[in-house]
Formats: sequence, structure tokens, C-alpha cells
Amino acid sequence: MIDNLNIMLPEIFLSLSIFSILMIGVFTKNSFNLIFNLTSLIILVTISIILSSPNNQEKIFLDSFTRDAFSNYFKILILLSSLFVLNSSKNFIIDNKLDKFEYPIIILLSILGMFFMVSSNDLILFYLGLELQSLSLYILASIDRDNIRSTESGIKYFVLSALSSGLLLYGCSLLYGFTGSTNFELIATQLNKENAGAVFAMVFILVGLAFKVSAVPFHMWTPDVYEGAPTSITSYFAVVPKVAGLALLIKFMFIPFSNILLEWQTIIIFISIASMILGAVAAMIQKNFKRLLAYSSIGHIGYALAGVATGAISGYQSAVVYISIYVVMNIGAFSCLYLLKKDGQYKENISDLSGISKKHPLLAISLLIILFSLAGVPPLGGFFAKFYVFVAVLEKEMYALAIIGLLTTVMSAFYYLKIIKTIYFDDAIITFETKNRTAQVSIFACCTILITFFLYPSFLNNMVNILFVS
Repeated sequence: MIDNLNIMLPEIFLSLSIFSILMIGVFTKNSFNLIFNLTSLIILVTISIILSSPNNQEKIFLDSFTRDAFSNYFKILILLSSLFVLNSSKNFIIDNKLDKFEYPIIILLSILGMFFMVSSNDLILFYLGLELQSLSLYILASIDRDNIRSTESGIKYFVLSALSSGLLLYGCSLLYGFTGSTNFELIATQLNKENAGAVFAMVFILVGLAFKVSAVPFHMWTPDVYEGAPTSITSYFAVVPKVAGLALLIKFMFIPFSNILLEWQTIIIFISIASMILGAVAAMIQKNFKRLLAYSSIGHIGYALAGVATGAISGYQSAVVYISIYVVMNIGAFSCLYLLKKDGQYKENISDLSGISKKHPLLAISLLIILFSLAGVPPLGGFFAKFYVFVAVLEKEMYALAIIGLLTTVMSAFYYLKIIKTIYFDDAIITFETKNRTAQVSIFACCTILITFFLYPSFLNNMVNILFVS
């Protein structure tokens, strides 16, 4: 029993911590700052618990819950990105009167759901984790109740996410019906191309997972939710659920669907190409920075899915490296938005960045580094993310996918360069109040990682290489 508890110690600690700080919040007046600080402490302690746990694979609860190197890596990535997103957005939360003690608690609940998702080895546990995450995200999307845009984005996300969850659950029930099991490994032994019903079920599951990572053609919620939700929530949506969603997508391809590679490969290739093209084309006409980042994230998920589409270990590893660097780039990009404050209002339009290099040179150079990295300009971290994916794709001789990926990379460079042109060559319009220490620390950390990544790129590769040892 003690060994079993140790295996899921991070989840137990997180659950008990959530219950505890919820009680503290209820019985303490003006408790936002206290709960916020306790949430940061809980995240740090959870990281230390995971780091101290072994990476060897262990399973409990009839093999439905797994602790291994793969789940540990993604849990740490989820926690670190949540910590940076939360702390960089604290001033924004207070300024926009979102400083209710429930805010960080709901974040922790969504993290708990993601933990169960990445550790799941069973359809039932996977779905329970997914719903815990989704319910938390519904609340977060519409947390600013007095803002009609936030309420609208919450309703849109709820309706569309409920539809995708229904399709996914239908796929899970079909998969159970045709294979006789909910366990991933037992499903893999029963799943083959002759089992047409199970292949049909796989399509529904892929639809649900594609929605969670905002891949085309299930991306329709992303631009509206990104633009309508408060920026602090948008930054969370853009980073943390994407990590958990891609981890789950890779896990499904690697374990239960490993024997029907040709059946799902075509679907993933199509989704990848469509995401890359739409992300490159649609972002060109955007005037709102958050909406542009929404289409940018759709494009980046397309590149990560190109690695998954190879069906090879090297491809999965490249996708993990990609999402890790993607997290750093997006935390940096959204942290820059928290510095665009004027007269108590946070600016979101690209035109508001006009000429900021003249009055805010450090913010301008930070945006330059982050945007160049998003565009994949060497020697920044974003270049290596794309490089590893394209190498994995070319190793599997998927030349058409690689060519389309390279072309969309060039196309997407247009809108990143357009923003840089606005920053450096347009006339200055606004002088911003850039005194936000936590956001500045996040920007500095992200830019440092992106600039210095080329000095030792194999550091991340070496960590990722051990994730797929079966």
C-alpha cells in the first residue's frame, strides 16, 4: 500500500493541498495574495516530489495508472509552465479585478486533471482526467463575468469542447466494444487493420484529441477564446493544456494505436499540413496580437504533429522537444503583453507596438528575440525545434510533408517580420508603464533560454531520449 501511495504521491499531495487552500480561502478575508503564494509553493513542492521519484516504469490500480520517465517529464513541464504563467500575470490579474482566491485553485485543479491524463494507461482514467481539466478551463475562460467578451469566449469553448468530448467518449466506448478492454496495452494487442470497428473508433478519439490541441479542422474555438478571455487566461490556454494534449496524443499513437500506424498516419499528416497552412495564412491579416498568437499556436501544433506523423521514436522525441521550446516562446510572448499597460489599460493591438524600440528598447529587443524564435530563425531555440522535426520527417522519407512545412515556415515569417517592422520602423505612439517585475523576470528567463539553446542543444535531447524506452 505504501509503495502504491508513493507512486502517485504528486497527485495525492496536489489533491490534499487543493482541499486545504480551498478551506483557507473560504474562511479568510481578502485571501488572494495568501492563496496565490501558497499555490506557487505547492507547485514548487510538487516539482521536487516528482524530481525525487525514480523514472522506472511502475503501474498501479490494475495497470490503469503509470509512473515513468514520460509522465514525470510532462508533469514537470506542466508545473514549470504553470508557475511562470501564474507569476508573470499576477499584476494583470489584480489590475483587472480578477483577484479572487478561486483563481489559483482552479488552475491547480486543471493541473491535477492533466496529471491523471499523462499518467493514464486506461481509457476511463484518461477521460476522468480530461474532464477535470476541461471543467476547470470552462470556468477560467469565462472568469471575468462582467466582461461580455470573456463570457462569450467561455460559452463558445464550453459548447465546442462538450461536442468534442462527446465524440471522444463515443470513440472510447466503441474501442472498448471492439477490443474488450479499456487498458491501453491490452487494446494494442487486439487492435489491427482487420478490426475495422476499432479503427473507426480511433478516428473519433483523434477528433477529440485534435480539438484539445487546437489542430485544424477542430481549431474554430481558438482565435475567439484567445481574444475574448483575459490575457492571463489566454496565456494559460496557449501553453499548459497544449502540453498535456500533445502528451496524450503521443501516448495514444505510441501504445494503443501502435499496430495501426498506416491507418492513423494519413489522418495526422492531413491535420498537420492543414494546421501549418492555416496558421501561416490566417495570421497574416490579424490586427490583434492575442488573435495572431492563436493562429501562430495552430501552426506550431502542426509542426509538432509532423513529428508525431512519422510514427517513429525519433519523430515522437522531436515533437516533445518542439512542445518544450514552444512553451518557452509563448510564455515570453505573453509576458511581453503584460508590459503593454497605459493608463490602467492593457493594450492588445499590433498597432500599439508602433515604435516602442525608441522608448522601450529592452522590451523591443525581447520581442525581437521571441518573434525570431517563433519564426524559426537560427541560432535561436525555435530554429532547433523545427530542425529536429524536419530531420525526423526526412528520415522517414516523407518529403511532401517536409516541403510543405518549410514553405509554411517561410510564409509565417512574414507576419512575425511585420510586427518587428512595426516595433522598429514605425513612429512611436504610446509610452507604456513597464514596471512589472515578475513579467520582466519571465521575459529575461525565456530570452536567455532561446539565445543560449544553441550552445548545448543536446541537453534537452538527452532528457527526451529516455522517455520512449518501453
